[in-house]
Amino acid sequence: MAVEIERKFLVDKRKLHALTFTSEEKIAQGYLSFSPTVRVRLKDNRGFLTVKSSTVGISRQEFEYEIPAEDAEQLLKLCGRFVLKKYRRKLEYGGHVWEVDFFAGRHAGLVLAEVELNASDESVDLPDWVSREVSGDARYFNSNLVRSNRTFGKKTSP
Repeated sequence: MAVEIERKFLVDKRKLHALTFTSEEKIAQGYLSFSPTVRVRLKDNRGFLTVKSSTVGISRQEFEYEIPAEDAEQLLKLCGRFVLKKYRRKLEYGGHVWEVDFFAGRHAGLVLAEVELNASDESVDLPDWVSREVSGDARYFNSNLVRSNRTFGKKTSP
């Protein structure tokens, strides 16, 4: 069984200029189902199909499979309005790889950072550019963001 354990944080956008990212990916992800979550993702030119269970604390079951990019493009069309677009940039801090998502479209202005852990009680050094933990706040789950019309202000470039 595959388990995803991650913590999620809002980012202090005023401090983004000081960050040095190691990579960037353009991501489109759509949702075919919400319970369980069935997500299709196109990261640059690679497709993925992911099934996730409900979150318990900061953990959930996750099964991810690479699929042809052409299949991912077709599946994204089936998702209708339930598609998120974002840029994911990565950096290392405190012995962990942090993924920082810059949302586009109707969620422009939202910037979230995630860190994956090996255990739910693993300690994490928090960088000064994270502002508030939202791991348990369902409003910030991507599967809920895609269904929301909530706006987050102006787009921020790092």
